Amino acid sequence: MKIVQAVSEMFPYVKTGGLADAVGALSGSLADAGHEVLVFIPGYRAAMEHPDVADSTRKLVLKIEMGDAYESGEVRVFSPRKNLRVFLVCRPEYFDRRGLYGTGDRDFEDNHDRFIFYTKAVVETLRLLEFSADIVQCHDWQAALLPLLLRYSERRHGVTLAVRTIVTIHNIAFQGVFPMRFFNRTNLPEDLTGIDGVEFYSQMSFLKGGILYADRITTVSPRYAEEIQTPEFGCGLEGVVATRAEDLAGIANGIDTAVWNTATDKILPARYNASNLAGKRTCRIELLRRAASEPGFDGTVFGMVCRFAEQKGIDLLLENRAFFQQGAVRLVVLGSGEKRYEQAIREMAADSGGRVWVSNALDEPMSHLIEAGSDFFLMPSIFEPCGLNQMYSQAYGTVPLVSRVGGLCDTVVDLVDDPANGTGIMFAPTAEGLRSGLERAAALFGDRKQLDSVRVRGMKRDFSWQRVCKLYEQLYRDSL
Repeated sequence: MKIVQAVSEMFPYVKTGGLADAVGALSGSLADAGHEVLVFIPGYRAAMEHPDVADSTRKLVLKIEMGDAYESGEVRVFSPRKNLRVFLVCRPEYFDRRGLYGTGDRDFEDNHDRFIFYTKAVVETLRLLEFSADIVQCHDWQAALLPLLLRYSERRHGVTLAVRTIVTIHNIAFQGVFPMRFFNRTNLPEDLTGIDGVEFYSQMSFLKGGILYADRITTVSPRYAEEIQTPEFGCGLEGVVATRAEDLAGIANGIDTAVWNTATDKILPARYNASNLAGKRTCRIELLRRAASEPGFDGTVFGMVCRFAEQKGIDLLLENRAFFQQGAVRLVVLGSGEKRYEQAIREMAADSGGRVWVSNALDEPMSHLIEAGSDFFLMPSIFEPCGLNQMYSQAYGTVPLVSRVGGLCDTVVDLVDDPANGTGIMFAPTAEGLRSGLERAAALFGDRKQLDSVRVRGMKRDFSWQRVCKLYEQLYRDSL
């Protein structure tokens, strides 16, 4: 098949979260399976500085209609592996910035223009290349207008650019909502400004347009596909999603086993596998040393790597600070985000007598070490479309301690629900639920034989993108 992926970030070229990991791994897996894959990302400053991109060549010079004017840009292309080409949509005024979506304190005020230009450039490149795709898959709000723009261009020019379009929702909380006065920049028909189009409480929503006009909609886990049809998780779009329920599917993400593999991970001080866990003990000692704790500590070690935001359950963690400020426990936290949470966790660490260690650095090696050296990995998310760390944890023999929401339900088997096959501990997304989960973890740590059995079961699970790729291939075939 000829497959196009349109996405705002892609590992290893530019990344702010799991979206980049997911699309990078999916695209590579599809290419390895023999499909012809094109990926379009904006030509951000960070992406242009990547060594692979330095060898890219200018493919096209574009003139993009934006309202009453035309704006110029260019597309650069390189091929990181067989069957895979990456196209960078470049316009320095829009993308040559330090941040991808904002300054850290606020979003860029021209994000509507930036991603209208990007999606239009994808459509125009496909038209000029005469690349008739079988599938065009658009990820999140930044690319969600693509199905509308693509079909409009097809009618305008009398060509076929794609047989089917798919919009994938990685997190419905981010919808690309802007004042309706910017709709003219899309050059789409005015009848799309109504309630059956992009209108969302008198504004326009990029994601709503994609949900309504794509041929299929997917989310990043089966449970999340159900949740976003409810007021609790739908963020105002639950009614719109429900109208497309027959075209909605949930496919849980995978993990890149070339990167996240205890037997080959060169970042770790020692390698190990399900047959021999000795190296995990070495990783635990090194983690404690890095976290300014005594290497010989024999109590329970909890790890946490996340963005500091309400979604990630930071409030639940803070409400359980007493658990981590007394007794034989250690908590190692790596992450950054909202300043109020960064400050609160630093204060929690300062009052813990050395039991809590926190770093706000972007530290990929440390994230691997936390996954390998911890006994339990903590994910108290209020909602979680899919999540990756709970899968990393199981692959690394670390027991995930997770909320019973979203993709966490699809990828973790609770020890109470299924004692013979359990790989983790699940709890209700409340402060009391987390406290119960922590107490269950402490009890499990006291039974080393059972703990090792749970670790081994987790390490034997198949979370590879090769498996997930087959599910997407079936989805594409069904769509066609």
